[in-house]
Amino acid sequence: MDALFLGSIGVIAETSELQRRAYNAAFEAQGLDWYWNVANYCEMLKIPGGVKRISSFSPHTLSREMAENIHQQKQAFYAEYLTGGIKPRPGVAETINLCKSHGIRLGLITTTTEENINILADALSAHINFADFELITTKQDVSLEKPDSAVYRFALQQFGLSAEQVIAVEDTEANQEAALMEQIRCYLFAGEYAATTHHLNAIKNLYPLAKQICRSADASQEYKELALNLA
Repeated sequence: MDALFLGSIGVIAETSELQRRAYNAAFEAQGLDWYWNVANYCEMLKIPGGVKRISSFSPHTLSREMAENIHQQKQAFYAEYLTGGIKPRPGVAETINLCKSHGIRLGLITTTTEENINILADALSAHINFADFELITTKQDVSLEKPDSAVYRFALQQFGLSAEQVIAVEDTEANQEAALMEQIRCYLFAGEYAATTHHLNAIKNLYPLAKQICRSADASQEYKELALNLA
């Protein structure tokens, strides 16, 4: 493997509870008698994209503009909740460092907003340097968000790699489908609130996978050097 694509901000940090609280605070601020409990929010996470989640919750009474306003206010509450910082998920920081030391290229392949990326980068700054990612995508890079596969197609083009040269990791099965549609081997590193059905390539910690990738990269390099010497 030449590159590892971390597919969503939920792969890097567990923010679901903070985001659920931020949605509820935004609903209250907008005067809406809405409340998402944990079970509600687990269902909502099956729909990628915050504005889409809000719109789908009340599709016939809520305008697109209102949904966007609610989401913008939710983002403000979310940023406030992250002011004190947050820790990455198990093995993520170690994986990034290991890949860097073994020459494995890194991408953060999302269809979230640039604002969301910046909020998380600041909250994780004590643990992860987002400059270590060769590519960070946002919703501005493609016309269709996940679960459409356009962002993975875009990432492969930017890296100049084929699907066979990449491994991806996603936090929900809907997002995992986006990578699989581009024939990329994708592991499911499900978040705490992500409902799962198929459990395809499911992992509990990212670091063992990273070590396996790096061992393969080392073996490949040794084989290339041996072939070169024999030639």
